[in-house]
Formats: sequence, structure tokens, C-alpha cells
Amino acid sequence: MTILFCFAHPDDESFAAAGLACACRAAGDRVVLVTATRGESGSAGTPPLCSREELPARRERELRKAADLLGIAEVIVLDYHDRTLADVDPAEMRSRLVRLIRRHRPAIVLTFDPNGFNRHVDHVAISRFTSDAIAAAADQRWLPDAGPAHEVGRLLWTPPMSPADAIRASNLHTLPGVDFVVDLSAWKEVKAAALRAHETQHVSVDRHFFSQPDVDQILSVEMFRQTWGPPVESRPGRDVRAGLV
Repeated sequence: MTILFCFAHPDDESFAAAGLACACRAAGDRVVLVTATRGESGSAGTPPLCSREELPARRERELRKAADLLGIAEVIVLDYHDRTLADVDPAEMRSRLVRLIRRHRPAIVLTFDPNGFNRHVDHVAISRFTSDAIAAAADQRWLPDAGPAHEVGRLLWTPPMSPADAIRASNLHTLPGVDFVVDLSAWKEVKAAALRAHETQHVSVDRHFFSQPDVDQILSVEMFRQTWGPPVESRPGRDVRAGLV
């Protein structure tokens, strides 16, 4: 299978799905990552590791290093400006993403939930654009010159809670929005390395992961919400590939 990650910034992939990328690679699947911006409005580190002018190139290098660690087969940077993604022409973004979906023909697409997990304007925008493109890619009437139509088998969203909150919940199986809980303990060290590759983002990485007392457990589990796809027989499911051919 091909699994397509569609996110807004360098580091989104490592926060949300580094372990899943490793698990898919181990299963023989191919992971493709689309990152819409270079995160040039984000932190340069504390103290700064580069100038503001150098930050876009630096963050792209960090992204590609993390992707190499995770075994992501291809990284596509769309070159939009950080914090302005919501202003992109929907038709332009639809065209770009439909062409990528029809070229890579993913069985699964993963993006942010409609609230962008933390309501970041770029996260919300890429979620909206991705859902729009998935629907359009399946309909040959949209962009007939962009290749044969392709229907994505499963769309996953990030869950409505942080990894730390989730692993501390005693009733995770009863919580709505947690449709898959994937044990990724075999790849927790790789996930840690991918997170650390985003050196300019060390403050937020440390806050969410390495400063937490139960960091090993947080690194060992990832959760996803199913938007559509084959029924999840028992929630939470353990394998995002279940039910797909």
C-alpha cells in the first residue's frame, strides 16, 4: 500500500505519525509526505539556531532528515507561506493535491482533524484542502487531465486529544474520536530521533514529549480518528490497514 501524510509544517509528521510511518515501512508499505509550508513563521530555537532568513531552509533540512530516519519514501514541499495557508486559492490547492493523489494512489490518507488539533490556522486549512482533494480525486469530472480517478480507501484524522492525555486515560476505548490505537513501542527510539531532528522546534518537542515523566509510553502509542473507510470492527482498532486491499 501507499500511505499519504498531508500536513502543514515540518515536524507535524513526527509529532503525529512518526511511529505509523515506521510500522507501515516495516509492513512493506510506501509512505509519501506532503508538507504545505516550510514553517518560516515558527521558532528558530531558544536561543536561535539560525537567522529568520535562514529558517525556511533550515526547517526543510530538518524535515528531510526526520523523513530519512522514518523511511518516508518521498517528501513533497508545496512552498506555501507559513500562517497564510487559509488564503490559498482552493482551486489551486485542489489541483495540486488531486494530481498527487492520482499519481501516488494511496490506500490511506492522514491529515489533521477539521479543528487542526490545536486550531492552528494552517492545520485547519490543510485538513479542509485534503478532504476536498480526496473527494475530487475520486471523480473523473474534476481535472480530467490530472490522471485516472482514484478513490482513497481510508481517511484518518489526528485524534481530539494529545498523546500525553490519551495514554493517561483509563477508559480510552470509550472515548469518541479514538478509532485506532497503534502500539509503536518497537519504533519509539526512531520516533524520538525524528522529533529531535527538528532542532529549531526543541521547545515544543520537549514540552510535549521529552519533559513528560512518562515519555516512553507517549512515544510508544499513536492514535487516529477514522473519517471514512471500512468499518472498524472493534474500537479502538490496532491496525490502520485492516479491511483494505
